[in-house]
Amino acid sequence: RVNPLKASVKWLKEKDWDVERVPWYEYGYKVIRGPENLGNTLEHRLGLFYIQDAASMVPPVVLNPKPGERVLDLTAAPGSKTTQMAEMMRWKGVIVANDISTRRINILSSNVQRMGSINVAITRFDGRFIHKIFGRDRFDKVLLDAPCSSIGEVRRNWSPLKRWSPRLVLRLSKLQKELAAAGYVAMKPGGRMVYSTCTFEPEENEEVVQHLINLGARVLEIRIPELNVRPGLLEWNGRKFDKSISKCLRIYPHHNDTLGFFVCLLEKPYRA
Repeated sequence: RVNPLKASVKWLKEKDWDVERVPWYEYGYKVIRGPENLGNTLEHRLGLFYIQDAASMVPPVVLNPKPGERVLDLTAAPGSKTTQMAEMMRWKGVIVANDISTRRINILSSNVQRMGSINVAITRFDGRFIHKIFGRDRFDKVLLDAPCSSIGEVRRNWSPLKRWSPRLVLRLSKLQKELAAAGYVAMKPGGRMVYSTCTFEPEENEEVVQHLINLGARVLEIRIPELNVRPGLLEWNGRKFDKSISKCLRIYPHHNDTLGFFVCLLEKPYRA
């Protein structure tokens, strides 16, 4: 992902690399042929680009943060989506980039500085209580790219399969619902929230969205014509979900040559 604060698409095309544009994000490019280890290049270290999977660019695109808005990235580390949203906002407004892990906060801070994301404020709180720290109805938009079982990453990394278990999925689902509820409370009426994961487990996806619907959220349509997707599930393991959950996106690796993702856009209605 080219960083428009420090580089340009023209600069990228002048490099002796074979690149292909990611259709759903103007600064996203797939490197077909280039340096063997992009992460060790001088350009990467200077923050001219960020190494990010094309599917990972979708949640910020769906949330569509605008200059001047107040945005909460509830579980922000390592910072790929935080820095992407910063450039989408033209570095105007503020992003509160929160994470609970000290180690991950250090990585987040490093990436924010490397990319020059000057409108990002980093915090380290337990996201389940974020609404008690910042208050209710504070943010225009909320991104919750939730901690998950990461099964959508298996094509790149087999370790999620080694640690997967039904117990892990249930534990994560509980955490995700608590994080989602806290982010929803912290969001202004009329605000929008993206809930996303890199897993396929319905307990971590549709079930969490159903929890938000039960709190009053409305699921909105997502339109990304260039992206090959499947709708959210309406039934799983004998349980039926709200019909609006079909508006959520399931992104499977073999459809777009990306990692797997689940993405949902929700709105908090104004109070009557």
